[in-house]
Amino acid sequence: MTVIYMAGDSTVANYGSEAAPMQGWGNKLHLFVGDMFRISNHAANGRSSKSFIDEGRLDGIMETMKEGDLLLIQFGHNDSKDDEERHTSPWSSYPAYLQQYIDRARAIGGRPVLISSLCRRHFDRDGLLIQTHGDYPRSMEALAVREGVPFVDLNGRSAAAFKEMGDERSRAWLTWLEPGEHPNYPEGVQDNTHLNERGAEAVARMVAEALIGQGMVE
Repeated sequence: MTVIYMAGDSTVANYGSEAAPMQGWGNKLHLFVGDMFRISNHAANGRSSKSFIDEGRLDGIMETMKEGDLLLIQFGHNDSKDDEERHTSPWSSYPAYLQQYIDRARAIGGRPVLISSLCRRHFDRDGLLIQTHGDYPRSMEALAVREGVPFVDLNGRSAAAFKEMGDERSRAWLTWLEPGEHPNYPEGVQDNTHLNERGAEAVARMVAEALIGQGMVE
C-alpha cells in the first residue's frame, strides 16, 4: 500500500475533539483518494519548514517511508514569523530547507510534492482579499520548477475560492463561532487561518483534485 505522508503546519494537522470544529485539511484527504493509499499525517501546529526539521519530525517520516510513497510538503505560514526557531527568508533559507525534504524523499525513492500555503481569509474594507504570504508561495513554485517536483498551488486555489464566496460566505469554511455557539469556544472565536470540518473537507478536495490531475494519486 502506498503511504501519503504529510509534513506541514496547523492548517494541515489533525485536531482532536477538544478543538472541534477546528480541523486541518490533512485529516480529510482520505475521503478523496483511493483505497490503495494510506494517510500518515505528521503536520504539527506552529511549525515552519525549519523547525519541523530541527525537531526531528522529518527524521521520523524517513524512518518508515519507502519507495513510491508520497511526501506532501506545505509550509509558509510560520516561516515568516520573526522568532529564530522558525523564521526563514523566502528566497534563501526557505527553499534551502524545502530542498532537504525533496532530497531526502528522493534518496529513498519517495515522491515529494510541494504545496503552497493555504490562503488566509483576510478581506479589506472594500471586500477585496488581502494576500498575506508574501513571496513564499512564489519561491516554492520556483523551486518546484527548478527541481521538477509536482506543485499544488493551494494558495491560489484557496484564494480563488474565498474571493468567489466573499467575506461573509467564506466564514463558513473557517473557525468562526459566536459566543455560546460551541462548548469548546464559550467566548466565541474569529479565526481567519484555521479551517473547520467543512472547510477542511473542501480544501482536501482541492488538493486531491490537483494530485489526481498530475497523476500522483487515483
